[in-house]
Amino acid sequence: MKKWLLIVGAAGVAAAGGWWRLGRSSPAADPPPPTLVRAERRSIDATVTATGIVRLRTGAEVRVGAQLSGIVTRLNVTVGSHIERGAVIAEIDARGLGARIAQARAQIAMDEAALNKLQVQMRRTRQLVEAGLIARATGEDLEEDLKNAQAKLEKSKSDLALVESDVPYLSIRAPVSGTVASVSTQQGETVAAAFNAPTFVTIIEDNALEMVAMVDETDIGEVRPSNPVVFTTETYPGREFHGVVERIAPRATIVSGVVNYETGIALRDGVALLKPDMTTNVTIQTAHRSALLIPNQAIHVSRANGQEKFVYVMANGQPKRRDIVLGQRMATGTEVRKGLAAEEQVLLGEPQGAAK
Repeated sequence: MKKWLLIVGAAGVAAAGGWWRLGRSSPAADPPPPTLVRAERRSIDATVTATGIVRLRTGAEVRVGAQLSGIVTRLNVTVGSHIERGAVIAEIDARGLGARIAQARAQIAMDEAALNKLQVQMRRTRQLVEAGLIARATGEDLEEDLKNAQAKLEKSKSDLALVESDVPYLSIRAPVSGTVASVSTQQGETVAAAFNAPTFVTIIEDNALEMVAMVDETDIGEVRPSNPVVFTTETYPGREFHGVVERIAPRATIVSGVVNYETGIALRDGVALLKPDMTTNVTIQTAHRSALLIPNQAIHVSRANGQEKFVYVMANGQPKRRDIVLGQRMATGTEVRKGLAAEEQVLLGEPQGAAK
């Protein structure tokens, strides 16, 4: 029994020694090779950033009033309702206008009757003048009366046309399509248009919004009308809206000593979501230009001051630190303005044992 235990123990010692020699003789696992990328020259958009505000275009707020006096018999809108161009906003009592029209028509009938009577007298008078029974002067006087009667009839017809021209104003219609912002007259109220033009409603025209960006004086020289614009709002931070530069103010706006130029931007989409006085973060695309780009993961910041930017460049198979000057940053990469040449290889990440 003791001999058997000695044999088993010796075998265990031998096996342990074999495993130790195997571990000593196996090479250590090699570290993964560094990931290298080349600095590439690409075409990028040159941009100008600014802050802005959404507001109503000049003339987009329309006040609709009455041209006739009377009682408002019907009011078809409320604040916030949408109305189409030509739709009836309100109706005015037509009884006063109807009486004026009836009076004008009665006057025309009287003038026509008087004219017919003079025409009959004129035919008889001509016969008597030709027969020498009455003086020629009598006929001439009657001809003058006939001309006056004809002129009076024409005036009466003109008066009727003038009164009837007010008929369309009994129905107050929307001059534009838009949203009702205010209602200042109620159904049953009397309006006196002879003294002023009472406002029934105020309408904000559809698609009447624009965006105004305040561009710094150092950037305004690069901005031109028709430049495309992308902007976001505090209300919808994850959504991009688009527009185009329409105009640039010729005079500066100075706020707290900072010189800015008001830049008007026409909206191209998302108008239904936007409201006046929303603040915006604006990016104006001013041009296309060539730039040297590297991935954002290859850029390091010095821990000493938090300002210096650098990359690791492969030289003779070894990573070496290289200070760089950065330009525009994008989701796909960052522009390098100084410190790196095209096709140079930079290291993604940080080499082992490197110090910043």
